[in-house]
Amino acid sequence: MVSAMENIGRISLDACRSVHETLAFSHRVIKKIVDGKTYNSATRGVLLNQIYFTAVQILPLFLAGSIVFGTLLIGVVFQIITDLGLADYLGKILMGILVIELAPLYTALLIALRSGAAINAEIAVMKMNQELHALEVFNIDLTAYLFVPRIVNGVLSVSLLTSLFSVVVLVSGLVFSNLMFGMSFDAYANVLLDSTELTDMVLSIVKAAAFGFFITLIPVRAGLNATRELTSIPVSVMNGMVNVFIAIIVIEVLSLIARLI
Repeated sequence: MVSAMENIGRISLDACRSVHETLAFSHRVIKKIVDGKTYNSATRGVLLNQIYFTAVQILPLFLAGSIVFGTLLIGVVFQIITDLGLADYLGKILMGILVIELAPLYTALLIALRSGAAINAEIAVMKMNQELHALEVFNIDLTAYLFVPRIVNGVLSVSLLTSLFSVVVLVSGLVFSNLMFGMSFDAYANVLLDSTELTDMVLSIVKAAAFGFFITLIPVRAGLNATRELTSIPVSVMNGMVNVFIAIIVIEVLSLIARLI
């Protein structure tokens, strides 16, 4: 019994320490993000390369996945709406569930699996090879040159790709609403507009930005925890991705609570 309590206490302390260190690192990064002097030509070049890797290279896969997943999801939703006679709630279901809740979550999961793991491994390898130390020797600000571009890229990429997924879902909804309910484009647009609240849209944007921020910041911080041993890299990536998915769950729960308040 005592041993179990000790384990629970140790795990709780480790979790609190990890959260505190993550928030402290976030504060340091945010200070650099809002500092205009951070964005010199070198930083802008790294940022553009990161956006290309994260948002542009993934576009074919993302579009294909969005079309398939979005169409299937819309098909299921419309079938349920038809069976239960919930046509009056079409707009609220499309905007409230698919666009505001699922679009940021789908995008965050995809970007986390692809770019989050890559960023984590990249920073861990640089730490192991002492490349980070070499940059510091030359008085290069690691936060401004390496970390800020990757994290700003995460915020921008997740926000933009979330918007793209939302467009795909809404277009699929237009097709299904026309086929199943004979709804015109004007009527469909009016249903969506009547069901859209400004606070929900703002919350969706904030949630997408928060997803993008933490699914890149956490891998960066996890990569910094690597040592000079080669075996520390997979451990760093594993720990980083576990923390990323915990952060995604926490943000999703907090957004749901915020909508209910």
